[in-house]
Amino acid sequence: MAKELAFVLVNPYTISKSRTGGVLSRISSRTGLEFVAARMFAPGPDLVRALADIARSATDIPSPGERSVLADYVLVNFAPEARSGKRRRALMFLFEGENAVAKVKQAVGPLRPNSESGETIRDTYGDYIVDKNGDVRYCEPAVLIGRSPETVGKVLRLFAQYAETDGGVIDEAVDIEKGDKIQKTLVIIKPDNFRFPSSRPGNIIDIFSQSGLRIVAAKVHRMSVAEGLEFYGPVRDFMRDKFKGMVAERASKAFATEFAFTIPDFAKQQIGDILGPLFGDQLFHQLIQFMTGMYVPDTSPEDQNKPGLERCLILIYSGVNAIAKIRKLLGPTDPSKAEPGSVRKEFGQSVMINAAHASDSPENAQREMLIVHPERDTIKPMVDQYYPAR
Repeated sequence: MAKELAFVLVNPYTISKSRTGGVLSRISSRTGLEFVAARMFAPGPDLVRALADIARSATDIPSPGERSVLADYVLVNFAPEARSGKRRRALMFLFEGENAVAKVKQAVGPLRPNSESGETIRDTYGDYIVDKNGDVRYCEPAVLIGRSPETVGKVLRLFAQYAETDGGVIDEAVDIEKGDKIQKTLVIIKPDNFRFPSSRPGNIIDIFSQSGLRIVAAKVHRMSVAEGLEFYGPVRDFMRDKFKGMVAERASKAFATEFAFTIPDFAKQQIGDILGPLFGDQLFHQLIQFMTGMYVPDTSPEDQNKPGLERCLILIYSGVNAIAKIRKLLGPTDPSKAEPGSVRKEFGQSVMINAAHASDSPENAQREMLIVHPERDTIKPMVDQYYPAR
């Protein structure tokens, strides 16, 4: 069976209630689909009206009443706030795999009147309240999806059309704070969380939601070797210097064991000065390989700028004291020293395989964002691949 592309559009209300991580966890773990793209939108009036029109005419929703309810929901809840004119955040996830549309449909579930179960995403995070006459009193579908490849194509072409104008890093929205104390910080959910489809990325987002910060950008990214070298470049000199003493001590012990020869202190220092930086470079190259899937010494200059083989998720959080709040929830570099409940304690394995990265200063946040470009769209290239222009 050929692969399909499916989307999950996380509604503004679901995002504002910090349920994004739960939605991603359930989709990934229950469908087994590959998570291939993400983008934050702040839909303008034209996008909202076009999305409502698709909902109203979606023949894969058999009930005209349900189509009308969803269309009206979009017009009210995705539109800019009437009083302030500020837009609302909506987050698009793309998933790829065999029978993707049906798998997402099953995981999300239908709108079930007065449901109290947790079987589907809508059972848990949505509401569909009807009175004894069957009239709808309240509707919150939690997410929007396409129930057929045809509807998926219509919605994805629409969002690809507005990806640049209505998507990216969202600085202005109803629930985004403004002011001198507001910071933005970069988070990278690392490749060890994407070895296979699982709840891990979403669970990490859930931990970060304790910060009370807002996600203002999202991008599934394949870091190139060139990006990795620039991103982690500042730690290279530190690694080259850090291991001089350790290398000298271990080399001395090896000589003593193998040759019954005690290396004098002046020679021990020389060994450290020569081999320490080489060992540091080896660890640095392993770090780049972990993030990109490509080993620097084996990668040609031409290939260093190509997208890497590993996938990560880039998020931008915004709010008061954002950097310190995220770093506290992340935990120290060494997971064994992290506090219970932190990202690295829960999901980290080692100093290198430690689940996530977060900027440690406003200056580094800015530098890192300029390297990985969270503003760049990855939705349209996927849509063009599956739904080429006719």
